[in-house]
Amino acid sequence: MTQALISIQNLSFSYNGDKRRVLDGLTLDLPAGSITAILGPNGVGKSTLIHILLGILKPSSGVITISGKDIHQYTRRELSRLIAFVPQSEYTAFEFSVLDYVLMGRAPHMGMLGMPTQNDLVTTLERLELLGLSGLAHRSVLELSGGERQLVLIARALAQEPQVLLLDEPTTHLDLSNKNRILTTLSKLNQRGASVIYTTHDPDSAAMIAQNLVLMKGGRVLSSGTAEDVLTAEGLTETYGVPVRVVSVDGQPVVLLDNSA
Repeated sequence: MTQALISIQNLSFSYNGDKRRVLDGLTLDLPAGSITAILGPNGVGKSTLIHILLGILKPSSGVITISGKDIHQYTRRELSRLIAFVPQSEYTAFEFSVLDYVLMGRAPHMGMLGMPTQNDLVTTLERLELLGLSGLAHRSVLELSGGERQLVLIARALAQEPQVLLLDEPTTHLDLSNKNRILTTLSKLNQRGASVIYTTHDPDSAAMIAQNLVLMKGGRVLSSGTAEDVLTAEGLTETYGVPVRVVSVDGQPVVLLDNSA
């Protein structure tokens, strides 16, 4: 059995002034060395869970351990070296070069003066090369396409040298070509040893690359396991509130709206 890198036990959370629990006794193990896709529509608590894992939000109850250690025992710098976050998008007002932008990911490793060392630069260049971005190193981030920007965000996260890469809806708003590029990149990073966790609305993209899938509803885990275990017509219909069918294409589950219903 794959060891849990992140273990979540009985996690609950409510926003101030709201009696509704966004997370309600959520329990989940996220395995090391795997790609985990957390599935569900808007409002089920996916983003809230991410913000708690990043230490931005504090749960009302529950325990989270990372590599067997309580998350509250880590300093902010230590947590930044463990988990790197890739948002859906990020507004940038300044014309940073791609190189300088990715170099910002080295912040958790920099000294008191916060100045990058030669090692920081080498690490950054290696991450750009890994993602096929070396040719864009001196281009402004404001000139990049949507797919290129997403890859640059991933490169910046990798510059942190984290144990786990956490992504929020990484393929949202991307065309099919860039969607495939991002999913292929995540798969390759996993093959190199990275633990990848990402949220998505799209069951099909999860089935493409994730070894471990989690289906959320009402702030809880509805089911978790392989694509075959999780992507069932019954479970997806209950979660998304629309009738669906699940068919197999070349051995991979594909989710279709059930118009006959």
